[in-house]
Amino acid sequence: MTRSRQVPRSLVSVSAACAVLFGGVAAPPAATASGVATPFGSTAFDRPANTAQSGTVLAPGVTHRPFTMDTDAGAVRGHVLTVDLREARIGLLHPGVVAERDEIPDMANAQGAIAGVNGDFFNISDSHEGIEPTGSSVGPAIAAGDALKGAVPDGQRFGPALPHGTSTRDVFGMGADRKARVSTLDVTGTVRTSDGAFGVDGMNQYALPENGIGVYTADWGPMSRVRPTCGTDTNRQAPCSDETEEVVVQGGVVVAERDEPGEGPIPAGATVLVGREDGADRLEALDEGDRVRVRSGLDGDEPVPPFAFAVGGYPILRDGAPLPGLDTGVLAPRTAAGVSSDGRTVYLTVVDGRSAESAGTTVAELADLLRSFGAVDGVNLDGGGSSTFVTREPGDERALVRNMPSDGKPRAVANGVGVFTR
Repeated sequence: MTRSRQVPRSLVSVSAACAVLFGGVAAPPAATASGVATPFGSTAFDRPANTAQSGTVLAPGVTHRPFTMDTDAGAVRGHVLTVDLREARIGLLHPGVVAERDEIPDMANAQGAIAGVNGDFFNISDSHEGIEPTGSSVGPAIAAGDALKGAVPDGQRFGPALPHGTSTRDVFGMGADRKARVSTLDVTGTVRTSDGAFGVDGMNQYALPENGIGVYTADWGPMSRVRPTCGTDTNRQAPCSDETEEVVVQGGVVVAERDEPGEGPIPAGATVLVGREDGADRLEALDEGDRVRVRSGLDGDEPVPPFAFAVGGYPILRDGAPLPGLDTGVLAPRTAAGVSSDGRTVYLTVVDGRSAESAGTTVAELADLLRSFGAVDGVNLDGGGSSTFVTREPGDERALVRNMPSDGKPRAVANGVGVFTR
């Protein structure tokens, strides 16, 4: 196979507080000798708790800054990484296969990252009897230029409601030009046989579109491939399909076919095709010994350099403005990623919540927070117990957790955003 490469608050609280922390959208904070940011003008949140500790340079172009905001709901504590992509890079933290989970500090240390945050929402639970959650992420993923997986249908996702005009296909990432951006990635590919060709609709993902065909490779891992045939495009909990077919292709030849999807490791170089409904009918036409050529990958809808790294996340900030309709009522721990107008500076932030020490933010406030750092585009990543912020500070041998995960310890997650030296 060939791969392509529940307390409401006003938004002004976070905006004003972060203007105190970082001096508005573009300017860094003015700091006293003690490292406390000096207020820039009078706001309703010029209070002692609105402070930012002096930043720690982790490596050339990478700075870690903890901060505290005083809000009507209480103190909010968080961390932000500022990454200059001219001197450092970002990449995908992942456990090695798609259908698996690991903790962010373990992934960061295994891959040599100096810092990182958790990434995409994922298949954390399942209501289908006998079906184990795959741990696979919702959206597309690209690591080191290799397309690992596609996005599940919108109705099969986990996480808060999507803003209008967004989808599970949205990603945050860095291109081959070393510029970050928010974009959209679609699965593309074909199965070509002696009788013609047909398209594929998914790649290494825990849910396939109705009537679709998915491509599964060694990147998926040993997890069962039944879950991709469960639910519908609009209902994650709908029953599993009873019209399925699986075909195994090795060396360009069909070597096995079965009525139900299987499990176990997929050999390197082999491809497993899983179909449901109409997709199953197409695969049933294949027989052992048939010559088959499979191609799949991820394509963007913009004429820009391909992604070297991408992770799923839904947009909350676009062209310097929060998207309309973002939730303004639920406070929670949050994780987000943003990028400057020139694509050269990335902001990775985690805010803690669900504790006496930190109230958390709403999704709308998170967008405002990203904007205050200097981001013009940004995405919401998985939050709640998944929100994790790690750094390897000067003198440390390993990256350590710096925030307060609301579960009391880091949660095993599908992937993350890592920061690496150039």
